[in-house]
Amino acid sequence: MVAAVIDGKAFAEGLRGRVAEGVAAFTASTGRKPGLAVVLVGQDPASQVYVRSKGKATIAAGMESFEHRLPETTSQEELIALVRRLNDNETVDGILVQLPLPKGIDEQAVIATIDPAKDVDGFHVINAGRLAVGEEALVPCTPLGCLMLLKDRLGDLSGKEAVVIGRSNIVGKPMAQLLLQQNCTVTIAHSRSKDLPGVVRRADIVVAAVGRPEMVKGDWLKPGAAVIDVGINRVDGKLVGDVDFASASEVAGAITPVPGGVGPMTIAVLLRNTLVAAHARAGLAPPEGL
Repeated sequence: MVAAVIDGKAFAEGLRGRVAEGVAAFTASTGRKPGLAVVLVGQDPASQVYVRSKGKATIAAGMESFEHRLPETTSQEELIALVRRLNDNETVDGILVQLPLPKGIDEQAVIATIDPAKDVDGFHVINAGRLAVGEEALVPCTPLGCLMLLKDRLGDLSGKEAVVIGRSNIVGKPMAQLLLQQNCTVTIAHSRSKDLPGVVRRADIVVAAVGRPEMVKGDWLKPGAAVIDVGINRVDGKLVGDVDFASASEVAGAITPVPGGVGPMTIAVLLRNTLVAAHARAGLAPPEGL
C-alpha cells in the first residue's frame, strides 16, 4: 500500500480563493477592505520570508496589508505601544506579531496586549480559553489548517483515535482541542511519553508537531492511518518533516508531504481568520464556506 498524498497546496489555493470572494463581498457591504497588520521586530531571516509572503497573500486576497518593521533594538515598551495603537485603529481587523521576538522582550506580555477580537494568530489567553471550553474563538492557524485537511480527506472524524505528538501552545494543545470538538478520542504525546511508538500505533490520526526531523517512522503507524506532518526541519540543505515520509508512506492511508502539506495552509487560514475577525468587528454574520 502506498499512502495517498494530501495536497495542502491545492487545498490552500481553494481556501484563498473562497476568502477572496468573501473579502469582495465584505468590501461591497461595508465600503472598506479588511485590514491585517503584521509586526516584525529584528532581522530573523525566516521571519522576514514569512512576513513577505503574508503581505503578498493579504494583498492578493483583496485586503489591506499594514507592515511594521522594527529594529532589533526596539524595547518591549515601544512594541506594546505599537500594538495598542493597532488595537485602536479601526482599519485594522487582524494583528499578527511575528515570533520569535528578540531576547529581552516577553512574548506573552506582547500577545496579552493584542485585542482578542484582532488576535488572528489565536494565541491570546482569552481565545485559547474560549477554544478550550468550546466557544467561538479565533483559532491558531496551523492546527485549524490541519483539521481542514483531515476533514476534507476523512469526512466525519467522530470516534477516531487521534494522537498529537507535541504539546506547544501554538500547535499541539489547540490541535487536541479541535480534535476533541470533532468527537475524537485524543492523546497528547510528547518527549517524556513512555513507549511513544506504541502510543502512536493506536491512532487512526497522527499529528506530528514535535520539531525532530523524521522522528516518526513507518513502523510506528497503524496501517491506513492519516498522518499530518507539521514539522519543518532543514537537514543537509533539504526540508524534511517530523515524519520519515518514505517509510510512513508505505503504511499510512494518507499523509501530508513536507514541503507542500501543512505549510501553505497556515497563511491561507491566517487570511480566513482575518476575514472572520472583520465580520465580527463589523457586526456581520460569519462568512460562509470557510
